[in-house]
Amino acid sequence: MTGFADLIGRLDGTNQTPLYQQLQRALRHAITSKALTAEAALPPERDMAEEFSISRITVRKALDGLVEEGLLTRRQGSGTFVAGQRVEKNFSKLSSFTEDMAARGRQSRSIWLSRAEGVVTPDESLSLGLAPGSTVYRFHRIRYADEAPMALEYSTVPSFCLPSVETVGDSLYTALDQAGSRPVRALQRLRAVLFTADQAQLLGVNERDAGLRIERRGFLENGRLVEITTSFYRGDAYDFVAELNALSS
Repeated sequence: MTGFADLIGRLDGTNQTPLYQQLQRALRHAITSKALTAEAALPPERDMAEEFSISRITVRKALDGLVEEGLLTRRQGSGTFVAGQRVEKNFSKLSSFTEDMAARGRQSRSIWLSRAEGVVTPDESLSLGLAPGSTVYRFHRIRYADEAPMALEYSTVPSFCLPSVETVGDSLYTALDQAGSRPVRALQRLRAVLFTADQAQLLGVNERDAGLRIERRGFLENGRLVEITTSFYRGDAYDFVAELNALSS
């Protein structure tokens, strides 16, 4: 950790400004000036306390304020990091995660939790208009942008939409498009949630951190429902926007 104090600036014990505010100000300046870049890891709190000759309580208080400002994020079991650039998701445009990231110049990838063929559940049967016993494909994964975990995604599609479960690589919508089954419209429902311990561990955030749950139902041009996707997005990484137009009189 040697040199971190030189990077952001040392504290002045003779200054009347509280030490936690001095550290907060120094870290804020280092972040806004790009001396500390997005996703950069901060040293452990005990190491920072030792180098700056302050208590861990003082360090924690300084970091807490920057977390509240959205400049830092804490990841369970990993430490404290400079917050990455927030992603603005256009809620009025039907696009995939891969397409959204590419449009913003960010590299996307997935870690598969499961990718399997199964029998439709009663609820899925009703929603998808499938007969009991029909086959569906289920895709569960963690979505990453520039190596940062951004969302958990759970998708179910009828098996007639794709040649096989292995067809899906980085993008579900690319696979559906190639198979002639890409949705042309969708209904989306968004609500705020608090992450469970398991979700938080997968996303590298803290349990009960704020998140966004989005359920999307995608339809073909003929009105056939071909996709049910439930996604859990990190609340500290996404802004959702939609363009609204006044109705003409």
